[in-house]
Amino acid sequence: MEHRAADASLPCIRIVDDDAAVLSAFARLLRAAGFRVVTYASAQAFIQERPQDACGCLVLDLAMPKTSGLELQQQLAAHGYSHPVVFVTGHGDVDSSVRAMKAGALDFLTKPPEPEALIAAVRGALERDLAARAAREAQTEVSVRIATLTPREREVLIHLVEGRLNKQIAADLGASEKTIKVHRARVLQKMAAQSIASLVRMTELVGLRATAK
Repeated sequence: MEHRAADASLPCIRIVDDDAAVLSAFARLLRAAGFRVVTYASAQAFIQERPQDACGCLVLDLAMPKTSGLELQQQLAAHGYSHPVVFVTGHGDVDSSVRAMKAGALDFLTKPPEPEALIAAVRGALERDLAARAAREAQTEVSVRIATLTPREREVLIHLVEGRLNKQIAADLGASEKTIKVHRARVLQKMAAQSIASLVRMTELVGLRATAK
């Protein structure tokens, strides 16, 4: 494994390949393109380090001894390691590429890849990782906000995202319209929502289904 001093805030490209020459060449190319890179000479070396869940992606060799790149990808996915994967291999075939893509690989390049193709694949993987992280952070934030609602406010929230009017909600919940207006205002405040449309988007983001009728 090879480490180089770099800005720890940058996304990390982790390369796993049992060919030392290829590992070095890929690392030089990607570092020259401005990426932070860490290299591993085997899947076992990567697993043993148990890298932190920092922003980044993986560049994996498909055919490696003991544990192949595809097997490593499957093991990581089973443990919730969600980084995008770019496969680079000299032994690729249609079946392997199909299985890799089904398991979530972003790209599948044949050795030796064109430098521009590898850089483009890595950039695409980083963009996907950043987008996925942003979505997870947004989901967490919405879930935290929902947790601050009282049981009655949560009921009102569900009715609101169904498009129910205050008087309809009041009738459904056996409350006065004035009381529902108070709950509605508190829901919007706690959820930091500017409109019912924004409430709908939030509940969709976390998979909260409207069940009230």
